[in-house]
Amino acid sequence: MNLLDAVAVFAAGVAAGGINTVVGSGSLITFPTLVALGYPPVVANVSNNIGLVPGGVTGAIGYRKELEGQRGRLLRLATASCVGAVIGGLLLLGLPEKAFNVIVIALIAIALVLVVVQPRLQKWMVRRREGEHRPHGGALLWIGVLFAGMYGGYFGAAQGIILIALLGIMLDDDLQRLNAGKNVLSAVVNGTAAILFTLTWLFGDTGIDWWVVLLIAAGSTCGGMIGASVGRRIPPMVLRGVIVVVGLVAIVNLLL
Repeated sequence: MNLLDAVAVFAAGVAAGGINTVVGSGSLITFPTLVALGYPPVVANVSNNIGLVPGGVTGAIGYRKELEGQRGRLLRLATASCVGAVIGGLLLLGLPEKAFNVIVIALIAIALVLVVVQPRLQKWMVRRREGEHRPHGGALLWIGVLFAGMYGGYFGAAQGIILIALLGIMLDDDLQRLNAGKNVLSAVVNGTAAILFTLTWLFGDTGIDWWVVLLIAAGSTCGGMIGASVGRRIPPMVLRGVIVVVGLVAIVNLLL
């Protein structure tokens, strides 16, 4: 890696950390950058996943005000994220690379549909739950977060879109508070997958470029703090629009 390559990876990390905090899909900047620099797809994906962990942590810390009162709910959902991340990571290491793009495109498309119809679905579910008190979203949300964790452990890009869609539909809460919860759950997924990949690397079964990890970690840490400052100022409708645009760009990038 020469100096220009290092600068490009660091800059991609900054952008990814900020986008992940506000929306999700930051990996759609870092992952293509690494592939363009000649890294094999799985090595790029795994190294990118580990490098984005610090950015996820700083993004969650930046939203600490919106996290107040969500501890019990997030602890419950974090178990689903953790289990899902392990399953997704194992699928990444075990499935052929040809399945990669097909699976990712399908999941992003489903997530975007959920984001668009979220307000109406949320009202419908609130009417159905009249008289019930389900601050944690019930078993259905836990299962949804489990599958989102599997997706995040497998690839990671747009898992934030999937999570914010699930939380927005299943929970009656402010979008910024849900976005804060999304940041925590995304950090849990990335952190769990990072531990799995590191353990398999120790046994020689996974390729990791630690220089890439270091540069993305440094960049995403800065980006996470920037994203937390900007993200909470975005109105709910604008934030939802940003989510849809980023998701559509993700699909186009993967198709190309």
